[in-house]
Amino acid sequence: MLVSMEAYKVFSANNLKVIAAVVMFLDHFATVFMPHNALLSLALRFFGRLAAPIFCFFVAQGFHYTSNRKKYIARLLVLAAVSHMPYNLAFGLTFFQATSVVWPLAMGLVALAAIKNEKIHWFFKLAVFGLCCILSWTANWNFVAVFWVVSFGLFHGNFKRQALGFCAIGAALHLAPAFLRFGFFHPVFPQWFQLGIFLALPLLAMFSGKVSAQKQPAKKSAFMTWFFYVFYPAHLLFLFLLNRFTPLGQAMSAFFP
Repeated sequence: MLVSMEAYKVFSANNLKVIAAVVMFLDHFATVFMPHNALLSLALRFFGRLAAPIFCFFVAQGFHYTSNRKKYIARLLVLAAVSHMPYNLAFGLTFFQATSVVWPLAMGLVALAAIKNEKIHWFFKLAVFGLCCILSWTANWNFVAVFWVVSFGLFHGNFKRQALGFCAIGAALHLAPAFLRFGFFHPVFPQWFQLGIFLALPLLAMFSGKVSAQKQPAKKSAFMTWFFYVFYPAHLLFLFLLNRFTPLGQAMSAFFP
């Protein structure tokens, strides 16, 4: 008996965002408290790789369904600004050394808006896209996130093309540079965990197209939307405070000599 593919579309947008938030927290916990080459750290980071693709996908989704694209871009830019210091504090970075993934998500949204704007010349579209990639150079997931957001947005409504674009970008711009720089099984910085980005594909394939599974999705969606805006900088600040003012860091160092 054949089963319709629709039967497998069991995850709402909120379901997938919660999954992404949970694995992202575990990924960041491992980054802050565990050595990179510890097996547990690599396992947590392997699953944590699926968070960025999921958020890139839903930023592109948001571009198509938001009632006000300018306000949507503004919200992401504000979130990027708010998240900058918590991100640097959590990972022990200086103010100008790096910034969070929210910045390239916002730049990807700006690039997508320019590319989809039929009123501007193609040269200006390419210029905006290139500038967004350059501005994202030092951010977490850098220009890869910009490419992913744009690819997901351009192929909106065609998951096969979205999946192909995602895989091509991930392999060429993320995996290849990491493997060439450190190698697959580097003794200190092994990179096999980066393959976890592909875990996002089966989850996105099961996306139902709905915001929420609740009977009153609009109310739930509003709550969850603001929850995610608060969660990102809050969890980074929490990890910083946990590392700075509790003995957990020392305990983890003793456990992972």
